[in-house]
Amino acid sequence: MLKLDAIAYAHPGSGLTYRFDMEALPGQITAVTGPSGSGKSTLLDLIAGFLKPTSGRMTLDSLDLVPLAPEARPVSLLFQSETLFEHLTAERNVALGLPRDVPRGEAARRIVDALAEVGLPRIGPQRASTLSGGQKQRVALARTLLRGRPILLLDEPFSALDDDTRVTTRTLVRALTVAHGWHTVLVSHHLDDVAALASRTYRIEGGKLVEA
Repeated sequence: MLKLDAIAYAHPGSGLTYRFDMEALPGQITAVTGPSGSGKSTLLDLIAGFLKPTSGRMTLDSLDLVPLAPEARPVSLLFQSETLFEHLTAERNVALGLPRDVPRGEAARRIVDALAEVGLPRIGPQRASTLSGGQKQRVALARTLLRGRPILLLDEPFSALDDDTRVTTRTLVRALTVAHGWHTVLVSHHLDDVAALASRTYRIEGGKLVEA
């Protein structure tokens, strides 16, 4: 279980101290809502390690996350804008999720398997610049699969997609979360995304997480 216990943080000069208490279970999607500026991005940055809390505990099972640098945390992130290198092929983008010591043949097999798992078995040779928004998000998910990190942070990941693509991508995220036992934390303004995906929902009010 991912657990935040009295995690506190104050942006310099803001006058507001955030306090976050939250639990996210493996294989489930935990959603966080709230108006713009309420602290949703601050929460994700604290989990990812980009911000350091002033106090509190953050653990993944028995692992203390607070002392770990961002690159050492078992966390992957997926944003509204797809973080792909446009000049690289889909398979090269996916390969960036692999550990460096994976043999070439094994790496090629894992890339093919990951693209197949997200429903893009034949898209590997295409440059990212030629892909649709939904395809790019799926390639980013395939890269996440290869990273093998149990915490997935989603920051408005479906906002730029058309309605049909949003539905299919949401379905894929839910299926991958269950299949791989991810602790998925979704931040979204879209209540339909929250209703479709979340097993547990929190709202940020006055700098605190309140279970909805």
